[in-house]
Amino acid sequence: MSLPGLPPGLQKDKAPGLSLKRQLLLWLLLPQLLLWLVGGLLAYRIALNYAEKGIDQSLTQSVRSLARQVKPMGSGLLVDFPRAARDILEEDPTDRVSYMVSSPPGQFVLGNSKLPDPLLDVHVEPGKPLIYETLLDKKPVRVALLEVNYGDAEAPQRLRVQVAKSLAVQQRIARELVADMLVPLVLLGALIGTVVFIGVGRGLQPLKRLEALLGDRAHRSVTTLLPIALTQAPLEVHSLAEAVNQMLAAVRRSLGQEKRFINDAAHQLRTPLAGLISQTELALAERDPQALQERLTKVHAGALRSAHLVHQLLSLARTEADITPQPLDVAALAREVAREWTPRAISAGIDLGYEGEDSLVTQGEKLLLREALSNLIDNALHYAGRGATVTLRVQRQQGFAVVEVEDNGPGLQEADVPRVFERFWRASELPGGCGLGLAIVQEITLRHRGTAEARNMDPQGLCVRLRLPLPAFPLTSGDFRHPPPFPPVP
Repeated sequence: MSLPGLPPGLQKDKAPGLSLKRQLLLWLLLPQLLLWLVGGLLAYRIALNYAEKGIDQSLTQSVRSLARQVKPMGSGLLVDFPRAARDILEEDPTDRVSYMVSSPPGQFVLGNSKLPDPLLDVHVEPGKPLIYETLLDKKPVRVALLEVNYGDAEAPQRLRVQVAKSLAVQQRIARELVADMLVPLVLLGALIGTVVFIGVGRGLQPLKRLEALLGDRAHRSVTTLLPIALTQAPLEVHSLAEAVNQMLAAVRRSLGQEKRFINDAAHQLRTPLAGLISQTELALAERDPQALQERLTKVHAGALRSAHLVHQLLSLARTEADITPQPLDVAALAREVAREWTPRAISAGIDLGYEGEDSLVTQGEKLLLREALSNLIDNALHYAGRGATVTLRVQRQQGFAVVEVEDNGPGLQEADVPRVFERFWRASELPGGCGLGLAIVQEITLRHRGTAEARNMDPQGLCVRLRLPLPAFPLTSGDFRHPPPFPPVP
């Protein structure tokens, strides 16, 4: 999608990345997947820990039960072991259980002679079971060890009982616990993912509507590039729509200015160019040198009027662009412009003077304000008449820099005063004007957030006044190193 008035490089991204929807889904679902994996590992570790505690409790009970079946008798031991061993072995038919009785510790009495001792030289306190892990037939097992004393109290003997269980049961229990926990978590995660997917889709619907509205406006004329209205949308989308509306307003304004300039140029240049062509054709057919001279004089005058009109049209188009304010002494600028126009005023027999402030600093664009002052003086010199007086005045009034050009010429009819700033309107048929001078003045003043007005003087004459806002604080040369542009005037 492209918008008229935008540079080609800004109309379309040639290398688009992932869509916003995919990015949101990735940022929302990938962390959840990572959390699920971490949660699964933690759940498995917790399940192993609980299974280990269950096995340790079972081993402790088994080793105590076996130890109670070995009873001292005289100088020997009475072992009532077959039934106890059967009970232990039948406790879990799917699990492998090994046992060993030794007295003194390490000297085999009965059971499985392969059960190893603890790997470390650990002190075993009689009557307190010790749990440790080791390998039996190259397979990991968990062993409960219990030592008891028997015989003469002065010279007791020690009996060691060991019971070992394979860790397969621990792993099976852990897997069962993890499965019991993860299945609901996976279902819950799938439900959350579905909700997130639907929610992201619904959340992006305002952007889809915004895209549709922009696409509908993309190839329309300037009169239909209306602002976008989103009645129901998140705050961020409203902000985006507001930024787009500002861009559309700029495009609409730019296209309007372009269209207005083309229409004005086509309308105003048609007649002078036709006159030039006619006079040139007559001059080519003329044989009398004096008549030919008169024709060429008219061609020259017509060319000057056309050149002046083109200059005024270009000036008017330039005033419609945004301006960048700078510190500006409007009083010094007015005196400078008055000096530039003094030779023409003298040749026209008009007294041109300046009065007012010596210095009055405001903010604006010097080139445009010079154009406005020049047009005001040019208009006054052109219509005031020989022998008139023209005064350029600059003064401070209630927070405004007031610039006036006053003459004591014939002035205007009261009914014509409100029309002086209209484009191509002229109150006099005197040659040399095109009706754009005061329109340019008003446009420049509006660009500076000021106002322009005209009034008749008593007993005669015309005064055109410009009011330019002064800054609320004194300006220095460093105040506009990076000045913001004045906002455009619709």
